[in-house]
Amino acid sequence: MTRRLIRGARVLTMAGENSDIGVADILIESGRIVAIEIDLAADNVELIDGHGMLAMPGLINAHFHSPANFMRGTLDGLPLEIFMLYEVPPFTREPPAPRDAYVRTMLGAMEMLKLGITAVMDDAFHVPKPTAGGIDAICQAYADSGMRATVTLDQPNVPELDKYPFLRELVPPDLRTSLASPAPADSDELLACYEHLIHRWHGTHNGRLKAGVSCSAPQRVTESYFRALSALSHQHDLPFVVHILETKLQRVFGDVVFGKSLVRYVHDLGLLDARMQIVHAIWVDDEDMRLMANAGCTVAHNPICNLKLGSGIMPFRQLRDHGIPICLGTDEAVADDSHNLWIVAKMAALIHTITTPEYHAWPNAAEILDCLFLGGARAMGMAGEIGVLTTGAQADLILVDLDTFAFTPLNDIRRQLVHCENGSSVRMTMVAGEIVMRDGILLTVDEAAIKAEARMIMERHRPILAEAAAAADRLQPHYRAMYLKAASAKVGMDRWAHPKGI
Repeated sequence: MTRRLIRGARVLTMAGENSDIGVADILIESGRIVAIEIDLAADNVELIDGHGMLAMPGLINAHFHSPANFMRGTLDGLPLEIFMLYEVPPFTREPPAPRDAYVRTMLGAMEMLKLGITAVMDDAFHVPKPTAGGIDAICQAYADSGMRATVTLDQPNVPELDKYPFLRELVPPDLRTSLASPAPADSDELLACYEHLIHRWHGTHNGRLKAGVSCSAPQRVTESYFRALSALSHQHDLPFVVHILETKLQRVFGDVVFGKSLVRYVHDLGLLDARMQIVHAIWVDDEDMRLMANAGCTVAHNPICNLKLGSGIMPFRQLRDHGIPICLGTDEAVADDSHNLWIVAKMAALIHTITTPEYHAWPNAAEILDCLFLGGARAMGMAGEIGVLTTGAQADLILVDLDTFAFTPLNDIRRQLVHCENGSSVRMTMVAGEIVMRDGILLTVDEAAIKAEARMIMERHRPILAEAAAAADRLQPHYRAMYLKAASAKVGMDRWAHPKGI
């Protein structure tokens, strides 16, 4: 590997309170930072001029679904339970070709790298079910792009009817039969796919690619499969992604089906632990938060997705007060319509100001950066390895041009990173010591060719998507009835900005 020396950049390490250390040099060797000092002397290095730049850790997109990368702009805002009819059609028969999955994944990786996002937690769903070819396509795209990625398989294994409250009684008999059909893949098939993912990809490409596990959500899988995934997480020390209490309907589901919160359900199974990344955590109560804190869970906050789907406003301050680490994610291109984590960070800083008049409880810029970097690193199981610029850490870093409108005049670096920057000031992106983007040009992939191929693939898929959308249209009235019934239920809390919800 090439030894590199970044000379004369202002350095924000994100390591402790005094992380803005002023102008210094950064020496990189074998993919790691070996020194950060003023006027470093080093021979046989590639010099990188950092004057006028801010050197900082690469951003960490801690929750993401790459299979939606082709779908930006395809849907208006819809409640999750109706949105998923279009995003993950329940009656899809054929998986995409591996090449399509490769291009789809690469499209997102390219955009993220150009924005200075160096690491991603990709909770990849597969429609109708995962295949070895599809898994390999996703992982190979990240390998080729140069990005750091942890990939999971977000796959339910229960019938559609069992994922929701009230639906069985609301759909007509013909649809009830179809929706009660077994899931496309059973536990054994899914565990075999995990075996492939872990043994083929985990720890490869100098540790840049890793596997995680995902059950999608506790109500979408059998208890035995949930336990098997937890065992895999323990056996291989893998992060475990679980969507919990994203919507009020899910709160109602727990009450109606289990007689308890879904957090309490997971806790009572003995599966709530420090490897678990709980995604969304909007409709949680104080007891849920206490259990999550005691277990050492991390929460993934996706504020833009939450707004588009009308899921509610996550209780940021209460989670922080419980000592629960929070990370940030874009979720997916059909729910955020971009992969711009800078905008997510700004939204996370702003949305919680309308939840309380007590302004001392509003998030400040330093807290948001803590979520963005330290929370993201923890969620990926890489605390101290990424999200910081310190000796021995991975050289996942970016150079941000301080001679842009976002930083002119430069008054407070943290506030301006959160509230002013949108990714356009990023001039260099480095992952594991390798430069993958410089001055807006990706160095690992032919951006124009991938974009052109993505357009051709989408044109080929439009008839398939139209057929799936027509099927979703037929189901939507029944799902709407279910949604409205759950929305009217009393659950002891309100997470919508409107004081009475619906």
